[in-house]
Amino acid sequence: MRYVKKLLSLLFLLVMGLALWQCARRGNPTGGPKDLTPPVLIRTEPENFTTEFKAERIRLYFDELIKLEDVQKQLIVSPPLEYPPEIRPLGGANKYIEIILKDTLRENTTYTLNFGQSIVDNNEGNPNSFLTYVFSTGTYIDSLSLSGAVKDAFNRKADEFISVMLYEIDTAYTDSTVYKSVPNYITNTLDSLPFFELKNLKAGTYSLVAIKDVNKNNKFNQRQDKIGFLYDTITIPTDSVYLLNLFQEKPDYSASVPSFVASNHILFGFQGDYRDMKIESLTELADSVKTTILKDREKDTLDFWFTPTELDSIIFTVSNEKMEMVDTFTVKTRKLPMDSLRLSSSAGGQINFEDTFSILATTPIATLDSSQIALFVSDTINMPYTMVLDSLENKVDFDFELEPNQNYSMEVMPGAITDFFGIQNDTINYRFSTGSYADFGNLRVNVGGAVSYPLIAQLTNDRGETLRELYADQPKIFEFKHLEPSQYNLRVIFDANGNGVWDTGSYLQKIQPEKVSYYPDVIDVRANWELEQTFVISN
Repeated sequence: MRYVKKLLSLLFLLVMGLALWQCARRGNPTGGPKDLTPPVLIRTEPENFTTEFKAERIRLYFDELIKLEDVQKQLIVSPPLEYPPEIRPLGGANKYIEIILKDTLRENTTYTLNFGQSIVDNNEGNPNSFLTYVFSTGTYIDSLSLSGAVKDAFNRKADEFISVMLYEIDTAYTDSTVYKSVPNYITNTLDSLPFFELKNLKAGTYSLVAIKDVNKNNKFNQRQDKIGFLYDTITIPTDSVYLLNLFQEKPDYSASVPSFVASNHILFGFQGDYRDMKIESLTELADSVKTTILKDREKDTLDFWFTPTELDSIIFTVSNEKMEMVDTFTVKTRKLPMDSLRLSSSAGGQINFEDTFSILATTPIATLDSSQIALFVSDTINMPYTMVLDSLENKVDFDFELEPNQNYSMEVMPGAITDFFGIQNDTINYRFSTGSYADFGNLRVNVGGAVSYPLIAQLTNDRGETLRELYADQPKIFEFKHLEPSQYNLRVIFDANGNGVWDTGSYLQKIQPEKVSYYPDVIDVRANWELEQTFVISN
């Protein structure tokens, strides 16, 4: 018995010793698991879903310290208020936020405040996603809803923070309402997914519009904002899910104040369609003064070129007969140097087998002399070519057969190119080369499914910039030859009007943009590879 007691005492001492040793161990505390729980709304003043609301301020209380992130951008009030509410406190952490209303609220109206993901806990930044506070100035809360998605009409990815708006179709509504008035209801796609849901709606007939609201004034500005709309009105309640196609309209025509940039050169800027734009001088010019007009290759400007004059100023009319618009501008001349002829080539170093070699000029090209231009391969062998003047782009395009692994030189002797002012080029030598066919890959694309021709097939980079383009007015396989090894995206444009370019839409004319479809995967083109892909397009 005594032996048992002694054994028990030893065991007790051993256990206590182990316990004390564990307590005395030195080490770094783990801190426990990471907090992934968002702050919880525990009460509000007045209560959420209050009816006959008359308060001027609202308080939301949370179960932990919170802070606000980008609340001015994230908070959506529906229907919109003329004066944005004041939100505080904005600095530091607190267990509540206060919303001070500065507007006179509409009668018998349900309001929704959606905070997006602006309310986060102070420690880990976990958001209380899409927290809403709802109240009504009437005797009941409207409870109907509408949902859908927004896509970009041209780009693969839609913009973030798209405002989706409902306008009630009443006696005051017209197509111009979106330019002048705020909507009856509004929500936002935020920055994560392109989906939207409008809640707490009342029954009625509405127009649905999406806007990339650059000015954040809940109105459509054609020159800045993208827009998407439906042809048909919407009757609520509805079980339908709606898709809005967002596009940037081509701006309405307008002429900008011209600028005198050189003693022989005036820039006339414009927006919209310039093809019916006409520039005339009201000031009588001497017979010796010659003029010509070119469209700039890259900018929305018309280049007005003229031979030297001693006039202090010139008065111009800029008219657009189709738009029934006439502007009058006075351009004051200054002592500036002339813009002179400078030439550049389209190829810098290596040229692709599918590219065209061109010489571009800074002043209008008037005449060409092919006898003063020679093309050589391997520096000594004279190579035949043909050339053509592209007067719209103000360049000379050369056509000749490119061979692999060759060095080329083009000698442009004085007098080969004469510009509008009679200035001729100096001696220029352009050198460029080709690689091996094995340096490139070839891609064949079969397009099928819900397809109507003409089609434009474009290969783009990850920024959506067009790298290659092929056109088809009837079914065929698109063959992209001699591609640089890289990853490409495939974009197919349904060229409904057959003009060879993608056409955007018009809200007032109720024209939707031409359809664009993207191949779902990235296409990996490798050197010395033959690749074939099939793209089946659905409705």
